[in-house]
Amino acid sequence: MSTLTEVASGYQAGRTLPLRVELIRQLKRRRTLVMGAILAVLPFVLLIAFAVGGGPGGRNDRITLMDTATASGANFAAVNLFVSAGFLLVVPVALFCGDTVASEASWSSLRYLLAAPVPRARLLLSKLTVALGMSLAAMVLLPVVALAAGTAAYGWGPLQIPTGGALDTGTALQRLVVTVAYIFVSQLVTGGLAFWLSTKTDAPLGAVGGAVGLTIVGNVLDAVTALGHWRDFLPAHWQFAWADAVQPHPEWSGMIQGTAISLTYALVLFALAFRGFARKDVVS
Repeated sequence: MSTLTEVASGYQAGRTLPLRVELIRQLKRRRTLVMGAILAVLPFVLLIAFAVGGGPGGRNDRITLMDTATASGANFAAVNLFVSAGFLLVVPVALFCGDTVASEASWSSLRYLLAAPVPRARLLLSKLTVALGMSLAAMVLLPVVALAAGTAAYGWGPLQIPTGGALDTGTALQRLVVTVAYIFVSQLVTGGLAFWLSTKTDAPLGAVGGAVGLTIVGNVLDAVTALGHWRDFLPAHWQFAWADAVQPHPEWSGMIQGTAISLTYALVLFALAFRGFARKDVVS
């Protein structure tokens, strides 16, 4: 008996489920439009808040980044990142990565995709690539809109440092790019959690909520000072290390450690997702 497997003429596994097709599918979904609208509206909400409240002001003679929000468009963009990095920017990453495989399973379309036939690794790779790309786009959208809105409201100028000094506009833009890149890398852990959970459940909200919940648990544990140096192994411990980049003399050690921790966790979680899905009995 022949053991050879016949393959349809012209079939190439690498051409199944093109990224363009998956990207268009995801962009047309309502949750993508809603998430984009929320991130685009946030800077205008802050503008209104500052207009109504008379602008931020120092408290107890201590000036923070928030207190410099109205100094320039660059400061306003930095403040938007500061108020969003802890939670708001976690949501799109969890949403886009956790709603990938689980949503197909909930629609009972996953088995038909695999029967197309789309190899399992190819399916996951396409969905993960698009999910991470959309997560990055969400993180870029917020500071870009904030920079434009802040410049219109407060003018184009240097980035004022709360501790004293300023960064010229060119340097400030470079540092903001570094900041966005670091925030994206730091959120890869949430993305890895959401993606792994998405391969384990048929409930998209379960994957998204589980990733957000575990991220919150990490933030809570980081607040427990009794853990001492054990907190250094928590991704949440380094989530605001990007603040060292918006200084006259930037300090990179915290961002390097945070990047290493986040990438390690994320790679392990992505590997678990691919390994588990390759052995999963897909019935939905």
